[in-house]
Parts: sequence; C-alpha cells; structure tokens
Amino acid sequence: MVMFVPPPVVLPSTPFTRAMARDAGLTTWQLRQLLEQGRVRRVLHNVYVRSEAEDSVTLRAQAAGLVVNPFVVICDRTAAWLHGVDVLEQHEHEVLPPLETFSLRGETRPQRRGCSRGQRDLAPGDITVVGAVKVTTPLRTALDLGCRLSRRDGLAALDGFARTCGVTRAELEAELPRYRRRRGVVRLRQVVPLVDGRAESPSESWVRLDIADAGLPKPELQWWVLDDDGRPVFRLDLAYPLSKVAVEYDGIEFHGSDEQRAADAARREWLRARGWTVIVVTKGCFKGPALDSWLSDLRRAL
Repeated sequence: MVMFVPPPVVLPSTPFTRAMARDAGLTTWQLRQLLEQGRVRRVLHNVYVRSEAEDSVTLRAQAAGLVVNPFVVICDRTAAWLHGVDVLEQHEHEVLPPLETFSLRGETRPQRRGCSRGQRDLAPGDITVVGAVKVTTPLRTALDLGCRLSRRDGLAALDGFARTCGVTRAELEAELPRYRRRRGVVRLRQVVPLVDGRAESPSESWVRLDIADAGLPKPELQWWVLDDDGRPVFRLDLAYPLSKVAVEYDGIEFHGSDEQRAADAARREWLRARGWTVIVVTKGCFKGPALDSWLSDLRRAL
C-alpha cells in the first residue's frame, strides 16, 4: 500500500492572513505548528509572515493593508508602530492589541474584527500613505500620543518620533495651538519642551522626566568620556560633564546577565577612579522612596 504524502506547503514571501494560508493548502493546525516551531511569526491580528522576513516599514504596511479597510486611517499606537516607533506594552508583543483606526467625521462603516474604531477631525496634511494604507503623519501621531499617553510614556513616544522620524521640538510647539481644550493637552504641553531625539530608550526618557520634575538641570545625552589620551572610552546615558556626574539606567535586557553586570561594575569603577559620581537607576526606581533616594543623591552630587 502506497501512502499519500501531501506536497510541502509553500508560504507566501509577503504577509498573509489565515484565509490566504488556507488557500495555499495550510490548515489551521499546521499554521499553529509553524508558529510554535518559530517558522512563522504573527505581525498583526490574523496576519503572519515567514520568520526570516526582515521587519521593515514596507512589511508592516503590507500586513496592515490586509486587514484595514481603505476608508479608514490608522492612528495612535498602530500608526507609531508603522512609522517604526514602538510604544506597545511589553506583554502586547505576545498578545497583540487591536489595530487603532478611525474614520473621518461623518463616515460610518461596519466595525472590522481586530480593529478599534472612532471618529476624528483631520486636516489633509495630517494624513500620509504608508504602503497602501492611510496613516496619520509622524507629527500628528506624536501629538496624539502625547495627549493620550501618560507623561512618562508620552515623552518616550515623542523622543522616539524625534529619533526615528526627525520630528523636531519646533514642529511640535507650532502645532500646540490646534490642541487647545483637547483632553490630555496639559500633559502634551508639559513634555514637548523636553523632547530630545538623542534618547535611545524609553527608560532614558523616563529618567529625564523625573530629573525635570525635581527641578534639576537638564543632563547631556549619550556623552562620551575620554581617556588621558583623548580617545573615547565609555558613552554615558545621561551626564553632567562639568560636575562629573553620570546617571545610568540598568534594564534587564542589557544589564541582566553576570557578564553584563561585571562589565558595568568595571566601567563604573574606572569612572569613579577618575572622579565621576555614578548614579544607577533601575526599573523599581520610578516611584516612592526609591525615586526620592536617587534624586536626592543626584541633587547632592550636583
């Protein structure tokens, strides 16, 4: 008896939906197996891609184009993601939130599964096209998120747009009058003056916000420390070069292993031997007594 062996399934080279996978001969069970094996990854709700496909704005736009109706505009955190600015919570990278979209005022269409919807007034210059989908521009998206998110996350988002998309503080300030009386505009006005595209992570933005709230001077970002021969040796997250004070954030991703902790200790010993004060901030240092403690240390050091 000859057993029938089904031919191997050829996955599309571009993003595909579950329905497209079925059309290619892939069952739901097989798709689940490919996900568990790491051969396929989920890009959006009900949108998948080969794991070896390189993440890019083009790929993200192709994925969004499969599930977004042409009459809506992608906004807020989904728009930020398309522009290359990640403002998702850590757990949302595993359980993806609904796509954030809206229709223009007066436009009513059926809700699509996996998309959150609302209505919003937009000027023509607030909309751009990424791939084949309509998206709020980086400037408009940054301003919307500055109103919607907390001050801490809002500053991190605005810094991300400055770093990734070239949005400037002057452009943000010029648009503030349009947001008069909008919910969240007070938060937006508070963080816009602090925007700095040199911030390389949300944690650096959070630290800077706490420093500003404490009434302390603005630090320099990404400051290189030179050795005796004038060669750059270490780059500091936040620094007060004249006072020789450094503030560094230790996150689990880059500072969690024994090797990383040993390297951190060696670097800080080198700095302290040359007169630097190093203040270390961790995830638990953004509220309560821990926040007061490192800010007091910074105030004394300055």
